[in-house]
Amino acid sequence: MKQWKKKTIFFLASQGITLFGSSLVQVAIVWYVTLKTSSGVWVSALTICAFVPQFLISFFSGVWADRYPRKWLIILSDGVIAVATLALALLMPLLGEDTKLFSALLAASVIRSLGAGVQTPAVGAMIPQLVPEAQLMRFNGINATLQSVVQFAAPAAAGALLTFGTLRSTLFIDIATAAVGIGMLSCVAIPKQIQETRAQANAVFTEMKVGLRYALADGFVGKLLLVYGLFIFLAVPPGFLAALFVSRTYGDSYFYLTLVELIGFAGMAGGGVLIGTWGGFPNRVKTLLVGFAAFGILGVGMGAIKSFAVYLTLMAVYGIALTMVQTAVTTLLQEKTETGMQGRVFGFLSAMYSGCLPLGMAVFGPLSDVVPLRLLMIVTGGALLVLTGFLRVDKRFNAIAQT
Repeated sequence: MKQWKKKTIFFLASQGITLFGSSLVQVAIVWYVTLKTSSGVWVSALTICAFVPQFLISFFSGVWADRYPRKWLIILSDGVIAVATLALALLMPLLGEDTKLFSALLAASVIRSLGAGVQTPAVGAMIPQLVPEAQLMRFNGINATLQSVVQFAAPAAAGALLTFGTLRSTLFIDIATAAVGIGMLSCVAIPKQIQETRAQANAVFTEMKVGLRYALADGFVGKLLLVYGLFIFLAVPPGFLAALFVSRTYGDSYFYLTLVELIGFAGMAGGGVLIGTWGGFPNRVKTLLVGFAAFGILGVGMGAIKSFAVYLTLMAVYGIALTMVQTAVTTLLQEKTETGMQGRVFGFLSAMYSGCLPLGMAVFGPLSDVVPLRLLMIVTGGALLVLTGFLRVDKRFNAIAQT
């Protein structure tokens, strides 16, 4: 096996291990709050605390990913998240099971979000350091498969731990996986990245502005970032409010929530295998638009049907469509962004995700307490189909993607 492949696989494995612990805790916290409160407001508050800090720091962390060694940024962020999780675990016996605990979960989510905001652009920009450009789509597909398999296992583990154990026990597992992941990544020799010297480096705000001007001046990169943000916003009712929808519609138990999460991540894993073996359409935008269209149709379908079995089937295909969209966006940005700007552009990508998701939760979460979630899923699914139609006829957008 070629040396770059060994390094890449070891790197992806280290991230998969830490992702398992983080996903386990995230799922457990959301389910715990959902079943304890059955409130769209509390679920939205939790989501906002989990993503708004990531949104804010992503503008800075993108600059840091271009300026400092990405490997050590990842290790540092994982370490901070582990320390915050340990502090929460130690404090839980003193907090009880009421509003004090919910507030502590919100505070811990803020710190974990800041760590993720530093880590995400560094990981996205590091992959092109390890993988030849011709292999990016396939290895992004492999990475998506690994992440989906890990996230497939996390809900099952969370369901078992919450059924037979406690929320606190999941926190200690996250700490252990962070230690293993950090140890593995420490052993990976990363190729030297192009960095500015201290004398050449501008102030962070100046570099951020340079990156923003670059993204906006490049019609394709800027539009792709905006389209991705709109996609995440519209995906909130059918995707990110799925636990709330299932608990209200089909059953308020950990079994139902676990089943839905497993099916969704199984679909994402299938999508990753599909992209990893097939490589997507030669025209990356076609892969993106097929994923968009499928996402919209499935959102409408999940909102319209009554059968839980059919809902689960659609959720599996929904996971495949989500992986297609995520992989296509990541690959397009890796291919179309200059090397010295990739950290900043992936910082903006992280900001679009972590900004538009809580915005969607802030809008659709409270709205779901007064408007049926089924209706919200149908409306946003239809809006995604309209967005797909607009992009399909945008000749300049499609032309740039093929150059």
